[in-house]
Parts: sequence; C-alpha cells; structure tokens
Amino acid sequence: MTQNHQKSPFTLVERAGKLTASSGSAWEPKIGYSRAVKKGNMIFVSGCVGINPDKTFSSDVAQQTRRSLAIIQSALDALGASVADVVSTRMYLRHIMDWEKVATVHGEMFGEIRPATVLVEVSNLIDEAAMIEIEATAIIG
Repeated sequence: MTQNHQKSPFTLVERAGKLTASSGSAWEPKIGYSRAVKKGNMIFVSGCVGINPDKTFSSDVAQQTRRSLAIIQSALDALGASVADVVSTRMYLRHIMDWEKVATVHGEMFGEIRPATVLVEVSNLIDEAAMIEIEATAIIG
C-alpha cells in the first residue's frame, strides 16, 4: 500500500510487515534502501547528509548538520514520531576538527532529550561536498 503523507514529501510504503518512508532521493533506489523504516514502535532513519532541496550543499558544516537533522525530523514526522522519541544518533564527520560545530547543532535539537550518540571521523561520504552524515533510531512510547 502506497500513500503520500499530507504534510511531508515522503512516500510511505508497506514492505514485508514494515512501513518504509522514501524521500525521493536518487540514492534510495540505486542503493536499495529506505530513508526510514518503522517496525512496531521502532523507527530507524538511514544516514542523512546535509543536502539542500536544490541538490546543493552548504559550505558550512553547521548548516549541513542542521539540514541533516531536518531531514531526520521530517522522516520521523512522516512515520508518526518526533525528535523526542530519538534514543540514539550516529554522526559521521569528514573532519573531526569540526566536532564542536556539529555538537553545538546536535545539542540545540537534542539537548533535553539526550540520546545515546557516537561521533566519528570518516575519510569520505557519498558526495564529496558532504561534510556530515547522521542516522537515528527512535522508539515511540
């Protein structure tokens, strides 16, 4: 069953007993993944780079972090959750020296929620302009 969420650009599809959310990213069908998957009361949001709607990237890591988190928030909203339901995030950063900028933005969103998290440096991401990729896990209820 396919349905478009009214307040979201996401397409929701039931697959093998799971509800999947697609953002329409060109990477999703090519790699064979969903932006987010809901099974029971758990939601897993795939890694999100900070790509803008016009397919460009800001040159500022804090802006890319905000955009990554906005995509995660939209995916959670599409599946009936919120950032308050997030229990874990994983952040992959191209340049570890940027960790404080990334941490500040993460703290703005999750400061009172305090999910478990990891922040690691990686050598590259899916697009050379991407500086950060973030994934999240949420539990509803």
